[in-house]
Amino acid sequence: MTLLIIIIALALIFDYINGFHDAANSIATVVSTKVLTPFQAVLWAALFNSVAYWIFKDHAVANSISKTVYKDFITLPVIFSGLLAAIFWNLLTWWYGIPSSSSHTLIGGFAGAAIAHALMIKGINFSWAKIVDSETILKTVLFIFLAPIIGIVISIFITVVTIMRNVWWRLAIISIATLLTVLMFDKFEDSKIKENVQKFYSIDKYQKEIATIKGDLVTKQGDSSLLAALALNEGKLEKANISYNHILPYLSDFDNSSADKIAAVAKDSGWLKNIAVSKLKDAVRNANDFLVLEAKAPENADAKAEYTIAKDKTELYKAPVKLYLEEGLSLDSALIAINAIYPIADKNIEKVKGKMTKFNIEKTFASEIDKADNSIIVYGIIGASILFMIIYFYVEKIKTPTAHSVAYMFKKLQLFSSAAFSIGHGGNDAQKVMGIIGAALIANGSMQDFSQLPSWVPVACYLAIGLGTMSGGWKIVKTMGSKITKVTPLEGVAAETAGAFTLFFTGQMGIPVSTTHTITGSIIGVGATKRLSAVRWGVTTNLLWAWVLTIPVSGVLAAITFYIVHYFSK
Repeated sequence: MTLLIIIIALALIFDYINGFHDAANSIATVVSTKVLTPFQAVLWAALFNSVAYWIFKDHAVANSISKTVYKDFITLPVIFSGLLAAIFWNLLTWWYGIPSSSSHTLIGGFAGAAIAHALMIKGINFSWAKIVDSETILKTVLFIFLAPIIGIVISIFITVVTIMRNVWWRLAIISIATLLTVLMFDKFEDSKIKENVQKFYSIDKYQKEIATIKGDLVTKQGDSSLLAALALNEGKLEKANISYNHILPYLSDFDNSSADKIAAVAKDSGWLKNIAVSKLKDAVRNANDFLVLEAKAPENADAKAEYTIAKDKTELYKAPVKLYLEEGLSLDSALIAINAIYPIADKNIEKVKGKMTKFNIEKTFASEIDKADNSIIVYGIIGASILFMIIYFYVEKIKTPTAHSVAYMFKKLQLFSSAAFSIGHGGNDAQKVMGIIGAALIANGSMQDFSQLPSWVPVACYLAIGLGTMSGGWKIVKTMGSKITKVTPLEGVAAETAGAFTLFFTGQMGIPVSTTHTITGSIIGVGATKRLSAVRWGVTTNLLWAWVLTIPVSGVLAAITFYIVHYFSK
């Protein structure tokens, strides 16, 4: 428990450092254009970093981070080592004014420590694919390059549209771009709802287990235990798919319905009946320290033996749990039956009772659907577009445009664009630390999966990154705000809007991207719009090297840290 508390404290310290390390991303352009003073800018950015808490319902980025390493290789020393390495690299790059990625530092550290752990317990006889989630790592590495490219393209588009002389064409293009964006985010919402429901029914889990078993059967053909496990998982997958396919038409019509209505239909139709038994069974055994036992199993022979027994026996909880849900057993009778299958520790009896009496499958299902609702983001995009169009129309058609009035307009608009980028920064970067704390709580046995993350975790993470942003990061501001290219208020609006869009876009996809890379690409884009020579490509090349090296360097540092921690903990 002591190490868990230290890890949570370190994670929040990292989040704080991330705030002042990446504060430059949020405020560099608004400071360099002198729209706000440095002090005003950090307060502005910190405020909107925290506002992100109420906007991002589905913590998809945090979930991706927590799953970077598979559960069998997530231990508290692994997370501790990864965090120490990430903090060291962040402080080092901050000291030298290098705008490296806090996100990639964290991912590299986490993966590096896990691989070191695997080498220690398995030697070189292990599969990389069974330690780290190659899909998450691949997406992350890919977006080292894609995030700035997206920022470049969007910032060029915004700049070109903004400087168009014909205001009517400008308004028409903004309207079309807004409509396409709304349709794209609606598609994201639909896809995310279906993904969440599939996870709720454990469809992804069964598919992964079936694929693993089939892979093992290639080398162990005819193995009876593997064939039995395959048949069991295929049966579970078939049942889950039947229920999911019944619900699918209602999910597709979510815009005309609501999460509560869909959940009510699903419950009344019996499509939540089987999963309710499974969910309550998990809740009961987890309340009886099953997760703690699971967390200890990889490194403790006695715990592993007990965990094997508990895993098999607690599956039999389904029978009394089913009767309890069907009101065929009272709470006390169900507890007696559960205790006879695998004993409940005296200290856990009240906890188990609480889980059973408060269990509500309809409410749980509704919350999983509601997490994917991105209507706040969509309304924000529409509102921002309307605001921009009204201001453009007022300045250029109602008033006589002058150089002073146009410059004043863009200075005011930059307040909104920097706020949007700060919201994206908060929603993206605070979630990464949430993912690490979530992984630590899973490793400690405090929860089973990320959906059970306590509410205090996001609150603490958003608060920490907001406080860190208030501390500023002036060395990096200089690099971002003036060394890459000289930025005007118009270009600041374009860069920040492009950066904000990229962060919202990748956040919806659950891809951990770097706010540093995103805003750098956006600034390069506005500079290239003037002329390619306006961008200081030498500075940009140095930044690119820092980006490419961050994940491997952090990984190596974390591996070394893990071995040191392991040596002194003997």
